[in-house]
Amino acid sequence: MTSESTAMSRLKELAAKAADVISAHRYVRLICHNDADGLTSAGIMCRALMRKSIRFHATIESRLAQDTIDTIKNSVSAGDLVIFCDMGSGQAELIRQIENDVIVIDHHTPVGDSPAKVAVNPHYTGIDGAIYLSASGTTYLVAKEMDPDNVDLAGLAIAGAVGDKQLFENANLHILEEATQAGVVSVKKGLKVGDGDIADVLEYTPEPYLDITGDRKKIHDFLAILGVKGTLSEMSQGDLKKLTSSIALKLAKHASPEAVDAAIGDVYYLEKELVKNVYDFVGILNTCGKLEKAGLALSMCMQDASVIEEGRQLAVEYQRSIVANIKEAESMFKQGKNIWYMIAKDMDNTGMISSTVVRYMHPEKPCIATNEVEGIVKVSGRGTRALIGKGLDLAYAMREGAMAVGGQGGGHNIASGASIPPGKVQEFIDIVDGIVGQQLGEDLGGKR
Repeated sequence: MTSESTAMSRLKELAAKAADVISAHRYVRLICHNDADGLTSAGIMCRALMRKSIRFHATIESRLAQDTIDTIKNSVSAGDLVIFCDMGSGQAELIRQIENDVIVIDHHTPVGDSPAKVAVNPHYTGIDGAIYLSASGTTYLVAKEMDPDNVDLAGLAIAGAVGDKQLFENANLHILEEATQAGVVSVKKGLKVGDGDIADVLEYTPEPYLDITGDRKKIHDFLAILGVKGTLSEMSQGDLKKLTSSIALKLAKHASPEAVDAAIGDVYYLEKELVKNVYDFVGILNTCGKLEKAGLALSMCMQDASVIEEGRQLAVEYQRSIVANIKEAESMFKQGKNIWYMIAKDMDNTGMISSTVVRYMHPEKPCIATNEVEGIVKVSGRGTRALIGKGLDLAYAMREGAMAVGGQGGGHNIASGASIPPGKVQEFIDIVDGIVGQQLGEDLGGKR
């Protein structure tokens, strides 16, 4: 047995323990994160609970904080089970306040000993949850232990992994193979974007971010030179190959190698879900999370067809705004010794902006974007897999940097966030810059 399969077996044992506890309860209080991974986790768990006739009350949150714990304590009765999905691994002191049995299903790096009755996390079995298994994938493993027929929920797990920009290797590959064998997911080669008229898609899609993104004239000229037009899903293989090759060449000039992989290759079609193209689906889910329309996203995950059109329209408008924000932010970035950083006020989409900058413009250093809004500074930090390979751990850097200035932070080694007090931004940036320099063993500006 390989170490990879041993790790999967141990993870499934944890999932089975959680499934047994869940199945023994009649009522579940469910709390999930508000991004695509958290929302698909919620969709998987809600559908699995419904199939077991277990009543539930679901809440979608942007983060796990004291107010969430207070809400839970005021809305549970003795004997109710509390489940956290895509959160809870780094907040032991908060979860300890809950007197009910708790299950944590997550993929973030665990911090301290979990007070949960069962904690299911790939990190416990040696699988890197930042890269090889999403929270939705972990939740799917629990749902599958609840009932093998829940294999039809694998499409939601695939969407969550795509939303978290994960690799389909290791645990994710296990789920993908299971899904394709069951006819739940199909795979085609192509451009990893949503479907639609290619000119429209290139105009409003922020990933891949090209030198023509958002510029209708440049897009028209680019497509005219290629002699390509029409809807992506109906394009001939020859035209699709021409298009993907040209986009790959554009990306090769500035983008990180993983950005090229993220733009071209296997496109997943979710055969059991309402929105088939995984990139359309993830785009809608992320939009709903950001616009505080989590109910709409969860309805879609639970197969309510009445919300699809509204979701699609919201996603296109939101993606247009992201492209506009990225264009505005491009000139705002400054170069530290070991990071690129931006200090902004009342700017939307800073997580997406920092992701775009590190993937498509400046892959040689991690990117930190700060945004002051309503008296608090929110921070988004993003790296690349190549930087992780050199020792980068943004979860540690953001957590330590935030704590040093009276804030809090954490997340994944490759993507992390923080909240810090206003007036402490430059101090925080300098601390994080120094920590990143220590992690990478050199100043990326070239100084030893």
